[in-house]
Amino acid sequence: MPLVYSDSPGADEPITDRHARARKIKPQYAEGALVRVAGARHQAEAEFIQGMLLEEGVPSTLRRTRGFDVPDMLAAGPRDIMVPESGHAAAREVLLEAELVGDEQPVITRPSRVLAWLLVALAVVALIAWLGTDVLG
Repeated sequence: MPLVYSDSPGADEPITDRHARARKIKPQYAEGALVRVAGARHQAEAEFIQGMLLEEGVPSTLRRTRGFDVPDMLAAGPRDIMVPESGHAAAREVLLEAELVGDEQPVITRPSRVLAWLLVALAVVALIAWLGTDVLG
């Protein structure tokens, strides 16, 4: 028994590229917020990585890396490959097998920690300035 009746609307239409790509995506990898899984030096490299992930069923999207969002650059400039949170582990595994990313985890610096170090540095500079005025004055 055929899955689609031949007299139904759209039965004789060819499958579009967009439809074929959507059929490859595994639903369990398409949930959650977008997270960065890898970086590429230019658009062609990013699209290659995106194709590798799609073959494993992981949906992904590209975005220009911060600081390089200049329209004049067109296809040049680094790109971030973003995947949903549920597909991050699978995407990381695919990229590790292809040796496109390393085993190290990214270092995440919290803004509160940076602020604390800046305040400590400011206090040290103020202490040195205060001691300097006492010695000279």
